[in-house]
Amino acid sequence: MASQINAQEPELPLDKIKLPPGFSISVWAKVPDARTMALGDQGTVFVGSKAAGNVYAITEKEGSRQVHIIASKLKMPTGVAFHDGALFVSSVNKILRFDHIEVTLDQPAPARIITADYPKETYHAERFMAFGPDGRLYVSIGSSCNACEDNSDHFALISRIQPDGTGYEIFAKGVRNSEGFDWHPITKELWFTDISREWMGDNLPPDELNHASGSGLHFGYPYCYGKEVSDPKLGAKRDCNKFTPPAIELNPHVAPMGIRFYNGTMFPTEYHNSIFIAEHGSWNRSRKVGYQIERVQLNANKIIKKETFAEGWLQENQAWGRPVDILVMSDGALLVSDDMAGVIYRISYSQP
Repeated sequence: MASQINAQEPELPLDKIKLPPGFSISVWAKVPDARTMALGDQGTVFVGSKAAGNVYAITEKEGSRQVHIIASKLKMPTGVAFHDGALFVSSVNKILRFDHIEVTLDQPAPARIITADYPKETYHAERFMAFGPDGRLYVSIGSSCNACEDNSDHFALISRIQPDGTGYEIFAKGVRNSEGFDWHPITKELWFTDISREWMGDNLPPDELNHASGSGLHFGYPYCYGKEVSDPKLGAKRDCNKFTPPAIELNPHVAPMGIRFYNGTMFPTEYHNSIFIAEHGSWNRSRKVGYQIERVQLNANKIIKKETFAEGWLQENQAWGRPVDILVMSDGALLVSDDMAGVIYRISYSQP
């Protein structure tokens, strides 16, 4: 039986958030440990979690929102994806499917396990999932360690399967820990974030935004990070020039997670087809970095510029919020999940 939680807006210092002129931010819903988001055909927003073990569904009617807990006591149900009326949820080694979910929110049918063949290790098991233009479910598999030569056929990659769980194949290798990807609205090619290794100091290595023009590419892990930063122990084994470099280097330790291409109509024309990146923020750097949303402007597959779109969750080296994922709503507004503050924000635009 599904249950509901109080969606009342908590008091947060939203006045600290800096946005470009014309943009505003508000708390859209209170969702504990909010992580990855997916949008249903009828406008339901589905949200995964990590420590909470819950999967949420948020519905809205006449401006009033309700937050339903549609599954609980799952193991790291971080990834959620919606396809043909069904909700797909990751749970470490398993992918679950809830059929006809939007018409059974009050009492969802038991989930069907479509596969239990993913790694059981919980290190970097926060699987991001999304359906690609080819109708297949893409699932990230992080590395089993900070930096090591783990089995490249089982870890540090992006996989894809059919909606029934069959047809497993590796799409990309050398991907240490991708917690967000999306497809260019025009070229239909995959772009994804990758969080680089720890313990190389405050200023190395860079995190990454990557572009995969097709399947079969290797993006460098565990030998190389960024465009030419070699791993101190393993880098001598491989030439960085042999791997696919990132489309752009991000600042070290910002922990880029969810990304979305903006395909809405609310924002000004210059924002259309831009990539928005949620930077979760550093956890072991002497001076914290990240805790913001970046925008990458493209012309086809060429990057024009990168700029900070939203910042303010980090104040005097103390964070009160951590952006995780981004979702474009049907009205063109952006939703941003925050697992630290336990909320989902709405960022909208009106002509200043």
